[in-house]
Amino acid sequence: MSEKLQKVLARAGLGSRRELETMIQANRVSVDGQIAKLGDRLENVDSRIRIDGHVVSVKESTDVICRVLAYHKPEGELCTRHDPEGRRTVFDRLPKIKDSRWVSVGRLDANTAGLLLFTTDGELANRLMHPSRKVEREYMCRVFGEINDKMVKNLVSGVKLEDGEARFEDVMYAGGEGMNHTFYVVINEGRNREVRRLWDSQGVTVSRLKRVRYGDIFLEKALPRGGWMELELKEVNYLRDMVELPHEKESLLDVDKQSRKRAKSKSQKIRRAVKRHDERTTDDRTAVPAGRRGRNNKKPVGSSLPSAKRNTTGDAKPAGKPTGKPSGKGKKPSATGVKPIRTKFSPNGKAPKSAPRQR
Repeated sequence: MSEKLQKVLARAGLGSRRELETMIQANRVSVDGQIAKLGDRLENVDSRIRIDGHVVSVKESTDVICRVLAYHKPEGELCTRHDPEGRRTVFDRLPKIKDSRWVSVGRLDANTAGLLLFTTDGELANRLMHPSRKVEREYMCRVFGEINDKMVKNLVSGVKLEDGEARFEDVMYAGGEGMNHTFYVVINEGRNREVRRLWDSQGVTVSRLKRVRYGDIFLEKALPRGGWMELELKEVNYLRDMVELPHEKESLLDVDKQSRKRAKSKSQKIRRAVKRHDERTTDDRTAVPAGRRGRNNKKPVGSSLPSAKRNTTGDAKPAGKPTGKPSGKGKKPSATGVKPIRTKFSPNGKAPKSAPRQR
């Protein structure tokens, strides 16, 4: 074994590569009693590695089982491990694991809801987030203001932001009333507040933003806000395929063959688990009697399908393989006078990849 130190530590879930490189440069990491330097390679996983004086455990890449969670982030939660003000974070509800930790695949703003992926494999998270991979992220956004076709064409052609040019890869109008309009938009970067800033550049404001897809992993309708589901082996390997990592051969998730048929029951279990978590949090903060707490502390696990069909809420439900062929059926002119956008705006004229949305 001979791998860069930050890569080995990232795979162990001790942080992103960038975070670990910063730690190494700050002389916070040591190997066998010697202060590590950026560029050092680890020759033996049995070496004694410390971060800030604390011994950390690393394993061979073949010994680590990659796990991935799909989490439905509610508005108001922060994408940080610890908040000095004590506000709720996305890590508060996740299941506890030994000898590893959950790494967030990107971030969502506090005011943005929707699909957020977590994994125990830091290398997978790093590759999925890297701009060179161009992994698609799809959002449902409600926009307030006067909008016309020229503004939308500007957004798909590209506009200049303070950190460089940006654009939407796909735009689909989904209707609206008055000054409020709903769009589905696709980007393939993870810049800070990129969707909001793109709309701001056209003089309109995003009043609601929700991520509904990451790659081909969709936010399932059965997953309530604050709930999580563990992905099956085929979904994990889909993500690994996308970033050129070897397939996993096993999973810690015990998949029941009848689980698809019991989706309603699974959804109810997740909702009860979320409710119990909220009640425990309320009990701790307001001294509510402990009798209100749930009896069963087991957390549910499930699976997310890589392909799905839209519904009118912007969530998704299993539907087999998408056809990828857009259709204008079911679309009606909006009462606002804004002409519905029936196809993908794209400079190269390619057809949209995502399934059509209908009112």
